[in-house]
Amino acid sequence: MNTISAPTGPQSNAPQQRPPSFWESNKLLIKGFVIGILILIMLIPAAIISDLVRERANRQQEVVNEVSHKWAEPQTIVGPVLMLPYKTMEKDSKGVVTETKSIAYFLPEKLNIKGSILPETRHRSIYEVMLYRSDLTFTGNFDNLNLASLNIKPEQVIWNEARLAVGIQDTRGLDDETNFTWNNGNQKLEPGVPDNNIMATGISNLVNVDAAGSNQFSIKLKLKGSEYFYVTPVGKTTLVNISSPWSNPAFDGKYLPDTNADVTQQGFNATWKIQQASRPYPQSWVSGTHRLAESAFGVRLIQPTDNYAKTERSVKYALLFIGLTFAVFFFIELLQKKQIHPLQYLLVGIALSVFYTLLLSFSEYIGFNKAYVIAAAATIALIGLYVWSMFHKAKIAIGFTLALGSLYAYIFFLIQLQDYALLFGSIGLFVVVALAMYSSRKIDWDHIKTRSPSGSE
Repeated sequence: MNTISAPTGPQSNAPQQRPPSFWESNKLLIKGFVIGILILIMLIPAAIISDLVRERANRQQEVVNEVSHKWAEPQTIVGPVLMLPYKTMEKDSKGVVTETKSIAYFLPEKLNIKGSILPETRHRSIYEVMLYRSDLTFTGNFDNLNLASLNIKPEQVIWNEARLAVGIQDTRGLDDETNFTWNNGNQKLEPGVPDNNIMATGISNLVNVDAAGSNQFSIKLKLKGSEYFYVTPVGKTTLVNISSPWSNPAFDGKYLPDTNADVTQQGFNATWKIQQASRPYPQSWVSGTHRLAESAFGVRLIQPTDNYAKTERSVKYALLFIGLTFAVFFFIELLQKKQIHPLQYLLVGIALSVFYTLLLSFSEYIGFNKAYVIAAAATIALIGLYVWSMFHKAKIAIGFTLALGSLYAYIFFLIQLQDYALLFGSIGLFVVVALAMYSSRKIDWDHIKTRSPSGSE
C-alpha cells in the first residue's frame, strides 16, 4: 500500500499566515460607524420626548385659557371717547328731504391714567394660572369741541344724547360699579356702547357737554383680567403710570415706557408719555372706522419659571449629550483596550433619554431647577455605576461621572442664560473639541487592539 509522507524540512513547522479580512482590517472604522448610527437612532426618543413636552405645554395653555375665560380675558381699555350724535338733511333728486343721524367722535385733550395691578395665582390640577385685579383712575378733559372742523353746526348736534364711552375688552371683568365725575357731577357708567365701530363692548352714559368750555372727567375703574393689561393713548397728551408688586413684567404693545421702568424683586413702576403726533388717528372725526385698540400698550404678567420652555430647550441638547457621552465611551474603549458592545452603548443612550422624562414629570410639581438637579443626579449615578461595572476601575468610573456631571451643570448654566446661550454654548463646544483632540493625539489609529469581553486580544 502506497502512502504519502508529509513534507519535511524547515517549511513544515512555519505557521500559516492568513491575510486579515475586510472586517478585521477595518474593525475600528466599522465600530465608529455603528456608534454613529446608534446616536442617530437615539434621536428618535428625543423627538418623541420633545412632542410630549409640547403636548404638556398645550395642556397647560388650555387650562390657562379655561380659567381665564371664567375669570376674565386679557383686558384692553379703549377711551374714554366723547360721542356727539348730530342730524344732517339730504335732499334727493325728487326734492324729498331725508334726515340722517350720525355720530361725531372726540378724544380727550389730556388723559392721565394712574393705577395698580395686583396679581393673583389660581391653581387648577397641577397648573398655576396668573390672574390680576386692577384699580385705575382716569382723569382728563375735553376742551373747546371744534365742530366747525367737522363741518357740523351746533344746532345739528343732539346735545341731550351726548355720551361718554369707555371700551372694555371683557366687561365680565368689572369688579365693582364704575363711578365717574363729569363737570363736578357724579354718575355711573352703565354697560353698553351706542356704536360698535371703535369699541366692541364697554360702558357709557349720557353727559351734559359744554361745547365752548372745558369738560372735566374722572373715572374710577376696578377691573379683573388675565395675562396682560393694555390701555390706548387717546389723549392729545397721554400720561400713564402703572405699578404692581409683580416682579416679572414684560412691557408690550405699540409703546414702551417713556423712561426705564423701575423693576425690582418687590415689583415694578412704569410711566408712559405719548403725544398725538405718534398716533395713527386724529383727535376728532365723523366718518370712517379708526381702530383705536391697535395702538394699545401696557404690560404682560409673565410667569417667572416656564418649566415647559426650559425643558424643551434641554431636549434640544440631547444630541450633544448622547454624542459626547458615546465619544467618551469610545475613547475609553480604545485607551483601555476593552471592547464595549453596541448594546451597552444603546443602554447608556436610553438612560440619557430617560433623564428628560424625569425632568418633565418632576418639573410639573417642584419646578424646573429642583427637577433638573434630581433627574441629573439620578442619571449620573446610574451611568457612573454602569461604567464601574463594565471596567471595574474606580478611577475610570469617577472620572466619567465627574465629566458627565460637568456636562449637565454646563447645560443647566446655558439654559439659565437664555440671551447668551449661543455664545457660551459655542465656546463650550470649542473647548470639548480641543480636549478630544488633545486626548487622542498619541493614539496610534492604525495599530489599535482591543480585548474581547473574555479578556483575550
